[in-house]
Amino acid sequence: MNLRGIVSVAGKPGLWKALAQNKTGFILESLDAQKTKLVANLSTAKIAALDEITIFGEDEDIRLLDVLERMKAIKNVPEAKADGKQLRELFREVAPGHDEEKVYASDMKKVVSWYHIMKELPLFSEAAPTEAVEEPIAEPEPVEAVEEAKPAKKAKAPANAKNIEEPAAPKAAKAKKK
Repeated sequence: MNLRGIVSVAGKPGLWKALAQNKTGFILESLDAQKTKLVANLSTAKIAALDEITIFGEDEDIRLLDVLERMKAIKNVPEAKADGKQLRELFREVAPGHDEEKVYASDMKKVVSWYHIMKELPLFSEAAPTEAVEEPIAEPEPVEAVEEAKPAKKAKAPANAKNIEEPAAPKAAKAKKK
């Protein structure tokens, strides 16, 4: 599942895709059919990337990506408007070990609504990009003979440009009268 670039904006319903970044924030596009554009200012808007969201767990936090992957395997995921008991049962299955005191029904509804928004998108079924593993750099082999470096050729200046290398003509000093 590739959720890179998908964000949630506080106070705005639905999910958004980050298209570009400018000096003050992000240019976002909604994932619904209307494709609404939004400029989210970083100083005023609270933006959360879905691939960084976690759910409170009893021992450790549970990544949202893992919960959504488990939801993919379930055939009948209830709608977000389902009652709290159905959502709690779903979360016991897809997020075992979540803290039932800290994860509210509104949180579960939001996760289920996000799932229903994204389940039809192609990025939901594609693999997440893996981080490139850096390999140690091998020692360079010793060079036996080194060629002499030739000096770079000077670029020719246009005919109307002054030559920088020529010293400027000294200005004549004016004599002061007494």
